[in-house]
Amino acid sequence: MGCATGKCFRQWQAHNSQIWSIAFSTDGRWLVSGGDDRIVRLWDVNTGKPVSVFEGHQNVIHTVVFNADNTLIASSSADETIKIWDVQTGECLKTLRADRPYEGMDITGVTGLTDAQKSALKALGAIEFN
Repeated sequence: MGCATGKCFRQWQAHNSQIWSIAFSTDGRWLVSGGDDRIVRLWDVNTGKPVSVFEGHQNVIHTVVFNADNTLIASSSADETIKIWDVQTGECLKTLRADRPYEGMDITGVTGLTDAQKSALKALGAIEFN
């Protein structure tokens, strides 16, 4: 909405599902959005056209934000990661994930575990090769 008029300034058809987060760049030039489709989209506010698509999350995106000089975007997801994106190249510069207690533990062939126990261990970082 326009602050002075209260009228809609621009409307985008941005994602094919629910959007959970949007953020304007500090200079007002860009808008970034993220949501259920696991895609971060960068928009030119003046033209309303998409500029970039950042893909890599494996689950819903909860938050998107620009850094102070608008060169980076950070996105957080239900996949338990934070990704840092380069605005100019679209490259994912870094993926951050908190350490999980069983990260990398190989449970392939382990006997005596129920399916529920295996699922719980995998959620905490364990791996199983088929």
